[in-house]
Amino acid sequence: MATSSHVLLTGFPGFLGSELLFRSLDRSSDRFTCLVQDKFLPMATQKLESWALQRPAIRDRVRLMSGDITRNGLGITEPGILSDVTRVQHFAAVYDLNVKKEVAQKINLDGTVNILRFCEGLAGFERLDYVSTCYVSGKYEGVFRETDLEQATVFNNFYESSKHAAEKAVRDAMKKGLPAAIFRPAIVVGNSRTGETQKFDGPYFVMQWLLRQGKRALLPRLGDPDRYTINLVPSDFVIDAIAALCADPTTTGKTFQLADPAPLSIRDTVRVIAEACEKQLIEIPLPKWLAKSAVGGIPGLESWLGIPRSSLDYFVHPTSYDTTNATSHLAKAGIHCPRFDEYVPRLVRFMKENPEIRNQAMI
Repeated sequence: MATSSHVLLTGFPGFLGSELLFRSLDRSSDRFTCLVQDKFLPMATQKLESWALQRPAIRDRVRLMSGDITRNGLGITEPGILSDVTRVQHFAAVYDLNVKKEVAQKINLDGTVNILRFCEGLAGFERLDYVSTCYVSGKYEGVFRETDLEQATVFNNFYESSKHAAEKAVRDAMKKGLPAAIFRPAIVVGNSRTGETQKFDGPYFVMQWLLRQGKRALLPRLGDPDRYTINLVPSDFVIDAIAALCADPTTTGKTFQLADPAPLSIRDTVRVIAEACEKQLIEIPLPKWLAKSAVGGIPGLESWLGIPRSSLDYFVHPTSYDTTNATSHLAKAGIHCPRFDEYVPRLVRFMKENPEIRNQAMI
């Protein structure tokens, strides 16, 4: 019979961190301490109490602790309380393509380095589960494998470069003996069964733009839409995958790209989004440089379109993602990535029904 662990979780009450915690409470008998910034403690408390109304035992297994990954010692005033932590699940990061360099460095890189130092100071430490991103690949051209990292040298934004530097720090610690597993999600969208999400970004910008128009909707077409793909994965697949991989001791020391092994082309992605929005699409060919110059240079255009300049790079993204490790391990658990065209109508419906949700990251 497996013994329970004391797990330190970062990233709660963020969407993915919350979903993993809820799933883990069902799958294990582990105890969890959630490291939460003071400004998010009311939200975290409210979420935990709403769960406990249905499952009172949660109160005995989950503890909220004030802290900050960007500070030395994680900002914990009584570090001895966590001396028996055996596993760390590091979800906290700033997920924002427009993030400033200083913010990305502080949260994504410095925060991860502080987590690594915390892990190294634990006497009974067993494993770090670290959430990276497929886009540590930057502008790499070709197939980016789960073993690749140093091959990426040029990046689209500070989000990518900071996550690349953070993953390198984790890998360097692994080479020195730190037991860890790395998970790289692609672009995460809502739940494939319910459409639920906590933030509208990525492909949602296209949906919102189309829905603001009439039956016939205009959309710029950047580059060759048949040449490029966009890798979208639903949140439930990502959480199912991470939960299963965390529970599998044979995954220690490996990296897993949680991506669609057969992503749609840009043309097909835009087509199925337009169909889900019930729009007749009219595409306007436009070079990427011209589109980015216009969106970034014409005052008010970016706000009017609702499509950030930074997102345009992903319409001509030259990288595809190998999922050999992920596909092999997840097949044993019966987990696979659903096709985007199968669930995109649910994403659109949820967005229509929840217009109050915005695209801001939790920072």
